[in-house]
Amino acid sequence: LGQSFTAISSVQLTMRENIYGFQGNQKSYYIKITVTEPKMAARLRSALETGSGSMNYKGMWSGADGILTFDNIQYLLRFMIDTGLAGMAWVEAIAGKYRLLGQSQRLSNCQIEASVDYRDMIAHPPNGEWAKMAPLRVLSFDIECAGRKGIFPEPNMDPVIQIANVVTRYGETKPFIRNVFVLDTCSLIVNTQILEFEKEEKMLDAWRDFVEKVDPDVIIGYNIANFDFPYLLDRAKHLKCTGFPYWTRLKGFKTEAKDANFSSKQMGNRDTKATNTNGRIQLDLLQLVQRDHQLRSYTLNSVSYEFLKEQKEDVHHTMITELFNGTPDSRRRLAVYCLKDAYLPQRLMDKLMCLVNYTEMARVTGVPFNFLLSRGQQVKFISQLFRKAREQQLVIPNSKPQDEQDYEGATVIEPKRGYYGVPVATLDFASLYPSIIQAHNLCYTTLLNKSSVEKLNLKKDEDYIVTPNGDMFCTTKVRKGLLSQILEELLSARKRAKKELATETDSFKKAVLNGRQLALKVSANSVYGLTGATVGKLPCLPIASSTTSYGRQMIEKTKQEVEARYTIANGYSHDAEVIYGDTDSVMVKFGVTELADAMKLGEEAADFVSSKFIKPIKLEFEKVYFPYLLINKKRYAGLYWTNPNKHDKMDTKGIETVRRDNCLMVQNVIETVLNKILIDRDIDGAQE
Repeated sequence: LGQSFTAISSVQLTMRENIYGFQGNQKSYYIKITVTEPKMAARLRSALETGSGSMNYKGMWSGADGILTFDNIQYLLRFMIDTGLAGMAWVEAIAGKYRLLGQSQRLSNCQIEASVDYRDMIAHPPNGEWAKMAPLRVLSFDIECAGRKGIFPEPNMDPVIQIANVVTRYGETKPFIRNVFVLDTCSLIVNTQILEFEKEEKMLDAWRDFVEKVDPDVIIGYNIANFDFPYLLDRAKHLKCTGFPYWTRLKGFKTEAKDANFSSKQMGNRDTKATNTNGRIQLDLLQLVQRDHQLRSYTLNSVSYEFLKEQKEDVHHTMITELFNGTPDSRRRLAVYCLKDAYLPQRLMDKLMCLVNYTEMARVTGVPFNFLLSRGQQVKFISQLFRKAREQQLVIPNSKPQDEQDYEGATVIEPKRGYYGVPVATLDFASLYPSIIQAHNLCYTTLLNKSSVEKLNLKKDEDYIVTPNGDMFCTTKVRKGLLSQILEELLSARKRAKKELATETDSFKKAVLNGRQLALKVSANSVYGLTGATVGKLPCLPIASSTTSYGRQMIEKTKQEVEARYTIANGYSHDAEVIYGDTDSVMVKFGVTELADAMKLGEEAADFVSSKFIKPIKLEFEKVYFPYLLINKKRYAGLYWTNPNKHDKMDTKGIETVRRDNCLMVQNVIETVLNKILIDRDIDGAQE
């Protein structure tokens, strides 16, 4: 390696077990290498894997392919996993074990900076008193620029004329700072500090100092990633304000706008920027709303109306320069508009619970908060898997990305298309894929092949099962799968959170618990997806395809059981008919005309079918559609009833009303037709 004498700090022999494939519950020898610098780990790994250099360890060499290495994970996550730290969770430094640093030794702009040995800090699991949210300081801001007529503002030409700021502590409803930095003079605004500047450079530098002084943990706004941040940075560069970009938490680090590594599909727009403000979380509400909500328009005006039921101030962008060039009163009107644009993102964030929901997701999966914004699903699962593997002394092979392989997905029962004027009950499998993985003990650690079955002398059905598509996994009697354990923990933690949520009265604690149960649900459901992602970190097609093959089998079995039991021959008023089934639900027409009867039969059928499956697989009765219009696979509409007295809503799937790319006329016609068919039950009127 050339530098091996400085790169490697220790080499030890340890006993571990490979996560991939059942190893007969036997540990083997592994070599654990500790390096002196995080960046050395990747270099050493690639040297071992490619067999480069003059390394030839007797008995380990495997020809041209080099040596298989394990536990390839980013250093930051490695550190967090080894110390039990989770993103957004509390850490304690014990008195006497840490030392406070003086100004000259500091590396950051934080108010307190201390040095502690990683072995002396306590990472608290987020339960009990440690479940509370930190009083994070949130800065929400907005800028206004004076553009030229008909031209979108350009930072090398058009000045920044106002910056409005609202600062709130999480858990408090009112901001404790409201101010506007303005170029030129401006009349007063109630409850708001106005800071006037003659020169733009002075204003930008003062704003930078303000950010450092306020020291926000989170900086938010609307479209700040693509507009406000890059504009401020480019404008400051143009005006030669050299100190401007230095408002991260780490001394000497610049704030920089760079292209984000979101997939454009995920974000809905292609030229997404991300600003690296070291030590401060940056949340762009536009990106979050685009990611999580399907809306026709994403202007701040539309989004505020959608979620907060209010409009913004009435300043059109063409009027901005005119108001700025006017009087102190016209500039005040602009400042009020700018302030509202700074306060709305804060209110949207509270309403949509973004901060608390992301915090709980970080705590549940153990990853840093910003990973949730910039990385996909995989990293969350990988973090959980590595944590569990470490507890059980399992190592995870560093597998090469494979070619994409297809396997058969979920089943869809051919729809019996038509208009149903009688109630149709819907039976859903609760958490279908997670429950299949648990019921059949599907896991990397339980996977078998012919030779391991023979070598370990395992008996079919007692020691191992064969899944519908021919893969083999050992039973819980032989070894309980790691995935089952992860899922069990996630789902029982979700039950606990929901139970606490039902009795909690404090609105902030309620928000935390709701965020937690959602995070646990999403995490449990993503476990299956990663076993089938062949381009991912740890694909395992036998798990993925066995899961879907069991799912298909269960949908078919549900159809058979329901249609065999609910018949005139068995004393029921009609022969039941399954008119449609998809992935994890079946739609049953029991033939009865009363909603209450359909609901009673739906509940009874769900319990009856559940009894035919291995726990924790459970079929639940959820709702009745009445009337119901079944157009095609994944395309239907109906009135949605969960109690027989009043319908909850009109539910549509795959129909043009929800498609954003349609013109309003198409949307209105279809909405009117559906209202006539489903609510007025006026078929002729709908055709008319």
